Amino acid sequence: MKKVISLSLLALLLLLFVMAACGAKDTATGTTEQPEAPQTDAATEEVVETTVTVQHLLGETVVEKNPEKVVVFDFGILDSLDKMGVEIAGLPQANIPPYLSKYEDAEYQNFGSLKEPDFEAIANHGADLIIISERQQELYEEFSKLGPTVYMAIDQSNYMESFKSNMTILGEIFGQEDFIESELAAIDASIAELNTKAESVENVLIVLANEGNISAYGPGSRFGILHSVFGFTAVDETIEVSTHGMNVSYEYILEKDPEYLFVVDRGAVVTGGEAAAKQTIENELTGKTRAYQEDKIVYLDPNYWYLAGGGLVSVTEMIREITEGIK
Repeated sequence: MKKVISLSLLALLLLLFVMAACGAKDTATGTTEQPEAPQTDAATEEVVETTVTVQHLLGETVVEKNPEKVVVFDFGILDSLDKMGVEIAGLPQANIPPYLSKYEDAEYQNFGSLKEPDFEAIANHGADLIIISERQQELYEEFSKLGPTVYMAIDQSNYMESFKSNMTILGEIFGQEDFIESELAAIDASIAELNTKAESVENVLIVLANEGNISAYGPGSRFGILHSVFGFTAVDETIEVSTHGMNVSYEYILEKDPEYLFVVDRGAVVTGGEAAAKQTIENELTGKTRAYQEDKIVYLDPNYWYLAGGGLVSVTEMIREITEGIK
C-alpha cells in the first residue's frame, strides 16, 4: 500500500514538473496565450465628411469637397477662387475683367457669356460644381441638370452678411476656412478705417454712366454698400431702388449738389469702348456743383464695381478706391 502511494506521489510530482517546464518554454518563446484584445466598434470611429450641404436662396445643394471640375458664372466668385489658389475648369469668357485676364487662356473652357451660357459645352465637359449668381438666377434649373449648382448672389440690402456667407461656403467646400477667416478680418479692418473717414463727409451720390445716360443709386441698391457698409450719407434717401438705377438728369445732380460724386462707367466694360464718363459727366451744369469745384468727382473702376463685385479682390479694391478718393 505504501509502495502504491509512493508511486502515485512520484507520478504527480513528475506531472507538475512537466507542466512547469512547458509553461517556462511558452514564456521564453513568446507563445504564452494573451488576453483577447477588445474589439473596436466601427460605429464609434470618427467619420470624415466628404461633402458639404449648401443652403442657398434657390434651394439646397450637396457638393463634394474639393471638386475638380468647377464652373464659375460670377467674376466676384472667380476672383475669390483665384486668390484662394483654386483651379477652375471653365467660365464665360466674354467681358472678363482685365485683372482676371489669365482666364481668357484656352486652357479654360469657354462656356458662353454671363447671360447666355453654353449649356451644351458644359454638358460635354462635365461639372462637379457650378456656381451662378444673380445674372443667371432664372436659369438655375437648367444648370442643376448639368451638375451640383450653388447660387451665390449678393443681397444688396444685406451686403456684408451675404458676401461673408458666400466666402465662408467657399472656404468649407475647398477646405480653406482659416484663409477665408483671415481675409474677412482684413476687410473688416479696412472698412472700420473707411467708416472713420465717412464721418467727415456731408453726403455723397453715386451714378452709373452709360453712353451719355446717367442713373443714380442710393441705399439698398447695387451700389448701396457705399452707404450701408462704408458709412456715407446719401444726398438723396428717396432714390428708387432698381437694377438699372433711377434715371436722372444733370439738373438733378446740380440740384442735389453732393459733396462727393462717384461715377461708374458701364460703357467702358460692357460695350468694349473707352472710358467716356468724364466727358459726359463734366459739363456746364455739373461744373457748378461743389463736387466739381472742389475736385471731388471720383471715377471708380467698373471692373470691380459693375462686373465683379462681391469677391475677395473686388471688395478689397472697392474699399481702397473710396478710401483713396476721400480727401
